[in-house]
Amino acid sequence: MKCGIIGLPNVGKSTLFNALCENEQALSANYPFATIDPNSSLVRVPDDRLKNLSAICNPQKTIPAAFEIVDIAGLVKGASKGEGLGNAFLSHIRSVNALFHIVRCFEDSDIQHVENRIDPLEDIKIINAELALSDLDILEKNFQKQRKIQKTDDEKKKVIILEKAIDLISNEKQLLGNIEKDEIEYLNTFQLISIKPVVYVCNVDEDSAVDGNEFTKKIDEYAEKNNSEVLLVSAKIESEISQISDENEKKEFLESLGLVETGLKRVIRKGYEILNYINFFTAGEKELRAWTIVKGSLAPTAAGTIHSDMEKGFIRAETISYDDYIEFKGEAGSKEKGKLRLEGKEYVVQDGDVMHFLFNV
Repeated sequence: MKCGIIGLPNVGKSTLFNALCENEQALSANYPFATIDPNSSLVRVPDDRLKNLSAICNPQKTIPAAFEIVDIAGLVKGASKGEGLGNAFLSHIRSVNALFHIVRCFEDSDIQHVENRIDPLEDIKIINAELALSDLDILEKNFQKQRKIQKTDDEKKKVIILEKAIDLISNEKQLLGNIEKDEIEYLNTFQLISIKPVVYVCNVDEDSAVDGNEFTKKIDEYAEKNNSEVLLVSAKIESEISQISDENEKKEFLESLGLVETGLKRVIRKGYEILNYINFFTAGEKELRAWTIVKGSLAPTAAGTIHSDMEKGFIRAETISYDDYIEFKGEAGSKEKGKLRLEGKEYVVQDGDVMHFLFNV
């Protein structure tokens, strides 16, 4: 899983990235293009269930799930034609699975805006227009190519899909929500940017971290019309929190601001949600670990995330639901109460399942 942080230059992308990674890995500066090459880091997925499982199985080590966050250089108007970092930016962004679009929703005369004004809705439109133009170029080239070779029904269908996508983008309409699943699968082969799920992250000041402001209300309305999600985060607050090591101090700091948890936890969870990911666990004395799969995955696929041999030689999966594992104090107690199930190849793994795979290669 790889999520990209995008936005206009100087809107708080690198500050947020540093806070996510709990270090100062990315150069954060008050001028456009402070990030030239994408910064990348693995980010732990917060999951309170690990703490509860660990209290029961007492593992030597605990490994949370993680996903990759990529801080991509700021985009400017004309990027699709090579302005700013242009094509380099667009190639980086095509490699990610989902997008966190950071939007500046605060006033501060000390922090320069690349367009010399504060209008988050216009900022979004600038970036979306550049992404759409870049995708349109790819679609039109492939449409012309495919149209020349359409002989079979499958080839003719591809032409129709490309034509439909071109029409939607040309009329400033979203691809997601307007095309069918099989059409998405075909269009994904072109690594289109505008087909990736997007979360608009409103970077607000401290006073707006709980309820938002006039800027964020406009983003809410826009996102609702375009089947997108919105999160409120203050990059400044998150940066300060990332420097506090004591958990009790973090909690007190958050409470003083009227916050229940960090915005970063919500960002990470939202990344999981929009990509339709869930976790299952393997639990033993040596290691407790969270594994990531797509919701709806079958047991052999889950086994394959651990090792390909386990998927090839899959026999069955000893499975305990998370709730049963906790209630009956682990594997032995769950087995005694008849809560340990033997699941076969057609079993759809559920979020939180504690599993042990039997296989033969």
